[in-house]
Amino acid sequence: MKKIMMAAVLTATVALGTLTACSEKKTQGPDDGSAGFVNITDVVPDAILEVRYFGTYNFVGARIAGYEQPTALLTREAAEALRAVSDDVKAKGYRLKIYDAYRPQMGVDHFVRWGKDLDDTLMKQYFYPKEMKDSLFIKEYIATRSGHSRGSTVDLTLFDMCTEKELDMGGTFDWFGKESHPDCGGDPETGIYRPNDTLTADQFAHRMLLREAMLRHGFKPYDCEWWHFTLKDEPYPDTYFEFPVREL
Repeated sequence: MKKIMMAAVLTATVALGTLTACSEKKTQGPDDGSAGFVNITDVVPDAILEVRYFGTYNFVGARIAGYEQPTALLTREAAEALRAVSDDVKAKGYRLKIYDAYRPQMGVDHFVRWGKDLDDTLMKQYFYPKEMKDSLFIKEYIATRSGHSRGSTVDLTLFDMCTEKELDMGGTFDWFGKESHPDCGGDPETGIYRPNDTLTADQFAHRMLLREAMLRHGFKPYDCEWWHFTLKDEPYPDTYFEFPVREL
């Protein structure tokens, strides 16, 4: 009888441990606001993810609050439009590489806290060597709200399938400076290159290749960052979501 009781206790303990482990698994659903969102790679399986804010190679130099897994989320509408972009550029020998997409408000708040700490310049040489940190708010490199938190904005570049490298855009993601502006080196409206000492003709053409594909499929550009695009008809234009970045 004692052996039977001990076996029953052991079985119950194992079952309870399994239940506890399952109950601790983080999930997202309609109650947290993520119901209208999808994993980008579920809709655009060819997309390459390099989620900079999950790691430490970003302008802060630390993982950003709210980035719990190295994945990327978008509203379903934005992801479907991005799939059309992917099909477009893939036919030309490229894949999409995603740096950031949906960004929870807690991540934006992290940027703001970092921006106010003027002594923290760990990553200055990599992302803002020409800028004083106290100018980052004034020049709107950092703001208290971001379109990313509405879920239909994406930061991305092109990956060349022949060379197996990112296409040379003449500048890095999240560089704080005029070199990141789409009109650096030419007219983005006409695609005409202007000889200059910042971008080569090829680099400018690469930026235009990405821009034109995004615009062709319903996205609009941002005039300070060549990598930043927002769905024109975004489904949540007035909502800034808070749920964390993790697999849905």
